[in-house]
Amino acid sequence: MDQRVHVPVDDPNADTEWNDILRKHGVIPEKPPSPTPIIEEALQEAIKRAHENRLEGKDLDELDKLEDEEDEAFLEKYRHQRLAELSIITNASVYNQVYPLQKPDYSRDVTEASHKAFVFVHLTSSLGTNIESQILTHLWREMATKFGDVKFCEIRADLCIEGYPERNTPTILVYKDGDIKKQMVTLRELGGQATSINDLQKLLVGAGAVKGNDPRVVRRTDSEDGGYGTEPRQGSLAAKDDDDDWD
Repeated sequence: MDQRVHVPVDDPNADTEWNDILRKHGVIPEKPPSPTPIIEEALQEAIKRAHENRLEGKDLDELDKLEDEEDEAFLEKYRHQRLAELSIITNASVYNQVYPLQKPDYSRDVTEASHKAFVFVHLTSSLGTNIESQILTHLWREMATKFGDVKFCEIRADLCIEGYPERNTPTILVYKDGDIKKQMVTLRELGGQATSINDLQKLLVGAGAVKGNDPRVVRRTDSEDGGYGTEPRQGSLAAKDDDDDWD
């Protein structure tokens, strides 16, 4: 019977002549392939894609400012792409206003309409003291003008749903393809009385109503913590509201 011979190995992964001999005779296993080449290739591919897509998300004005830095043919390609995107948006912008709703027409004006476009419904407060509802009504008009391919509607909550709690207003309902895709009770998640156009833009992007690189979406600047835009919050409307009667 052959006696097992112990072969000393300090580091089986070391690149030494002794280890090469041992691997050749099957005493120690082959070294696993180094991940470095795969990682380096992936990094190079990522850098290449980033360079090729460096103009993604830039609007026409931003592209014009790059005339001295970028190849003209490359810039022209993106100009045509932006103009095509704007043309699609313009053709789809058929709403452009806030639509007041009546309960008998709700199914037609909201549920059925959502098969053609996203429909955002604001269930408003019946009280003139609800600051959040006032703010959303104001912002709803701005959003409807800015995003004409999205249908923005309003109806008083208690006229839409009998007995709907006043404390739950304003409520936002997002419809698409006949279903409610998202609902938001009060503006707490968006920013409360400090809710801005930027917050509603994030809501549209999150719901899929517009793309994040939509040229109408104001992009965030480095001075901001988050969001898509640089437009100011509607602080002037956000007066202190006494809502003790709603709890």
